[in-house]
Amino acid sequence: MSFSISQQMIKEWCGRLSFERGKAFYRSQKVSIDHFQPEPARVRATVRAGSHDYRVMLELDEAGLVAACSCPTLHSYEQYCQHIAAALLAMRDLSADDLAPQASRGTRLPGADGSAASEAQLTQGIFDLFGKPRPHSIGTRKALFDQRALLELEIICKVIPYGFRKSVIGLELKLGPKRLYVVKNIREFLKRLESRQPTVFSAHFTYDPESHRFLPEQEAILQELIRVFQHEKLYRETAGYGYQEPKPVGTERTLILPPFAWDKLFDLLGQAPGVRVQQGERTYEQFQAQTGKVPLQFAFDAGERENEYRLTVDGLAELTVLEAYGFVLHGGVWMRQSADACKSLAQLKQMLEAHQREDIAVPQEKMESFMTRVVPGLMKLGSVQIAQAVADRIVQTQLQARLYLDRVRERLLAGLEFQYGDIVINPLAKETNGQQRRNDQILLRDGEREQRILELMDNSAFTRTEEGYYLEDEEAEFEFLHQTVSELEKWCKVYATTAVKLRLHSLHAPPKVKADVNERTNWLEVRFDIEGFPPSEIKQLLQALEEKRKYYRLPTGALLPLDTKEFEQINRFLDELGIRQAEWIGNGFALPAFRGLRLLDSSQPGKTVQLGKALRSFLENMRNPDNLDFHVPDTMQPVLRDYQKFGFQWLMTLAHYGFGGILADDMGLGKTVQSIAYILAKLPDIRREKQPVLIVSPASLLYNWRNELHKFAPELSVRVVDGSKEERNQARKEAEDADVWITSYPLLRRDYTEYAQRTFHTLILDEAQAFKNYATQTAQVVKRIFAKHRFALTGTPIENRLEELWSIFDVVFPQLFPGRKEFQDLPRDAIARRARPFLLRRLKTEVLRELPEKIESLQATELLPEQKKLYIAYLAQLQQEAAKHLHERTFDKNRIKILAGLTRLRQLCCHPGLFVEGYEGSSAKFEQLLEVLEECRSAGRRVLLFSQFTEMLSIIGRELGAYGVPFFYLDGNTPAARRIELCNRFNDGEGDLFLLSLKAGGTGLNLTGADTVILYDLWWNPAVEEQAADRAHRIGQKNVVQVIRLVAQGTVEEKMYELQQKKKHLIEEVIAPGEEAISSMSEEDIREILMIG
Repeated sequence: MSFSISQQMIKEWCGRLSFERGKAFYRSQKVSIDHFQPEPARVRATVRAGSHDYRVMLELDEAGLVAACSCPTLHSYEQYCQHIAAALLAMRDLSADDLAPQASRGTRLPGADGSAASEAQLTQGIFDLFGKPRPHSIGTRKALFDQRALLELEIICKVIPYGFRKSVIGLELKLGPKRLYVVKNIREFLKRLESRQPTVFSAHFTYDPESHRFLPEQEAILQELIRVFQHEKLYRETAGYGYQEPKPVGTERTLILPPFAWDKLFDLLGQAPGVRVQQGERTYEQFQAQTGKVPLQFAFDAGERENEYRLTVDGLAELTVLEAYGFVLHGGVWMRQSADACKSLAQLKQMLEAHQREDIAVPQEKMESFMTRVVPGLMKLGSVQIAQAVADRIVQTQLQARLYLDRVRERLLAGLEFQYGDIVINPLAKETNGQQRRNDQILLRDGEREQRILELMDNSAFTRTEEGYYLEDEEAEFEFLHQTVSELEKWCKVYATTAVKLRLHSLHAPPKVKADVNERTNWLEVRFDIEGFPPSEIKQLLQALEEKRKYYRLPTGALLPLDTKEFEQINRFLDELGIRQAEWIGNGFALPAFRGLRLLDSSQPGKTVQLGKALRSFLENMRNPDNLDFHVPDTMQPVLRDYQKFGFQWLMTLAHYGFGGILADDMGLGKTVQSIAYILAKLPDIRREKQPVLIVSPASLLYNWRNELHKFAPELSVRVVDGSKEERNQARKEAEDADVWITSYPLLRRDYTEYAQRTFHTLILDEAQAFKNYATQTAQVVKRIFAKHRFALTGTPIENRLEELWSIFDVVFPQLFPGRKEFQDLPRDAIARRARPFLLRRLKTEVLRELPEKIESLQATELLPEQKKLYIAYLAQLQQEAAKHLHERTFDKNRIKILAGLTRLRQLCCHPGLFVEGYEGSSAKFEQLLEVLEECRSAGRRVLLFSQFTEMLSIIGRELGAYGVPFFYLDGNTPAARRIELCNRFNDGEGDLFLLSLKAGGTGLNLTGADTVILYDLWWNPAVEEQAADRAHRIGQKNVVQVIRLVAQGTVEEKMYELQQKKKHLIEEVIAPGEEAISSMSEEDIREILMIG
């Protein structure tokens, strides 16, 4: 085939939804190719969908795609259906490899077996694709430079009758230089015109597109006719293939125009010269259009018989109604009409022609109904003339419509009457009573208005009788009185008794809500002022509002509407604060003050809701924590940067109001030093109350905390609780009078009962992602520690799922999100609004303008031959296994097994020696690493080398040792004190290379002595890699930091990197830009990484 199909092309033809569904059919092997023709490309296919087989026909060439499907919904698609998308994907395989259809893995096509014939066909195909000039459409040349001879073209637009009094529009053509020749076979002509082939008309004239041209307006019409012909050809070719071929209409000269093509052609025909219109036996020399009513006259007069009238229709016979096209043709003039008008004209014409009449008899007793219902419709179609003899009998006066409402014995009753002058009509009675008029009088009633009133009553919940209406349901009664009555008042006069008027209660003064913080109790109090309502009844009214009821029933039986603007504001206010009825105390609601913070980003409450002075001040302080202006300890003044002072104020403000929070600054921005400033500021309270601060961190950071506290706050008494059980017990005894206790998460779990016996002033939880899973023992233990204030420190508050944020808040501020279920039900913007005052996050790019640049690069290398053989073998095995589970829908059950297989592939990329016994070869990435390290050494750069596989670090270390290259080494087994020592020595200039495991060395370390970071292998979560890089790129760094990622080309590592980039935006709207992490891999991710089709 001399063409190619891309997935993007299929999406454009079929739309995204049909493409995705079609891809599912294709992947499930539901497509079979029944027939294939390479040139021009034609495919017949069957798509199995459930218990149905849908037949698809495709034809594709340079002009584009023409497709058809036997599914019943194809006609409703603006684009092609999912079955066509599935067949196109199968056809795409053909176009990619010139093979037989592989969608169903069925039979191969002739010449697709690698034979000489196949090779010749492929060679010719490439010449056809690029070697020969593509034919241009007939109107693409610039007329200014076009030397072709201009031909005359006559286009005959004619009406062709078919079926039972129906008509379609057809086109015929004549063309030539002077004498015009009839195009005897228009389809053959258009086919040859499309391929720019000559057409012979006589011995004296041959039309050749290369030698002849038409006017641009005419060429535009011919282009559109080619499109019509393509669609017609497709449906004709599907005859006998699941379709029924329609009986031909017209002749070979005539091309029938489908309604979908008419609107565009109508405009083109109106602009082009040489267009004739043929209506019946007459031909009109111009193509004319006109708007407005058709020239149709309806004459109304008394009949020859007594008590009879006659309607005469004049002009209908001269009209051709083209209902499907939305046009009427009269005297060669095209008149666009509405669908309703076309339908009415067509039916009227059929009725009169069927009876061979031009007039209709109307008896006296039906005149009133006729004048009311029929005449208004006739006036929309044409002009209506009423003879004077008839007009003298017509009584025409304005309608006075009245609706009477009363309440009797819990029933709402309604009566309806229509009055014209002194004539009163009960529209519900079978026979109209109370009419005072002569028999020959014709009452011209306002049918449209009467009908609208009756519809409104019938659409309500009233039960209808001949005497009137009645209604017994209270809710339906409220709906009618509150909403329907106002609509009825537009059409009729409504009279209501006092009982009805008192049924709806109106407030003379709008309801009001006042919210303020009680500075004595520090609780948020909400009070209500609703005219005439005591507090007890206000509570019941608010309960009705909470239950989303439309009205509140007063003890008197009156109904108070709750859908007013004021009550909507109150309801929105209660929703924002999350108020529930159980929180009602005395005369209003009493809530914890922090709930008022939900109003921080609230829209203006309006006049209904008033915020008190203390609440406004509280909200302003939380918006701007430095308003309270807590004194920064003198020793920390020169140490803290401006943004760190703001962080200190934020911590102090939260503590002032008794709230917990998450300090989530980017890695390297000094969360530790901000916490130390807070501890120093609270030192008088800590010593007075004899309640120390408890700092909990990963074991690897214990001594980092101790050193930082000694450095910035030597006046603090600090005790690290670690070691054996006896050593820990002794440390706690010695720490009784200490200001700060430091321990690790594992040791806290072991010694929980010892810590649970006392209350701490502040609990600081470092690297809080350690308890991101609420179900872990660590999360449960830290949650039960007693402390007046709680703060979490983490550079990655969310790594994979939003639920991790809830888990951290559940420890430091559990009142913020009362339950995990509620949290999961909240939209992301609501989570963001609620969490924002209690989560402070700044990025380096925002606050450290002076921080040197971080340059990131990706270095790819191709696997070594022996390494590649192993990789391909493992990949094929994993692809087969994963495809099986994806097909059988057992992926979730086998997720761990598949991920383990992915780990093996990644290890093969690093070095097959990680798990392949007896492997004696090398690794491409390993060799590349050695070259990079040599370049760094020559350039005097100091390097941090990370890998998640400690075995890989061992292989690297052995190789470096063999060459006598010194290095530092740190992994999860390195004691905490040793970690600090190694970091200090490296930062002091000793050594130029530090090997670190990603998990152990990726957090909590300051290694600004390095200026190069090498990530030997990628990790699923890009935030973890960022943390590792930020060991060097942080405060104190003076040099540009270069981050190098090593990737094995054409492997899962490349796919991992692409996946990282795609999924970096999951949590942006909740936390802040740059905080995204990769989520749990979906089936689609696995397909993409393993390249499973």
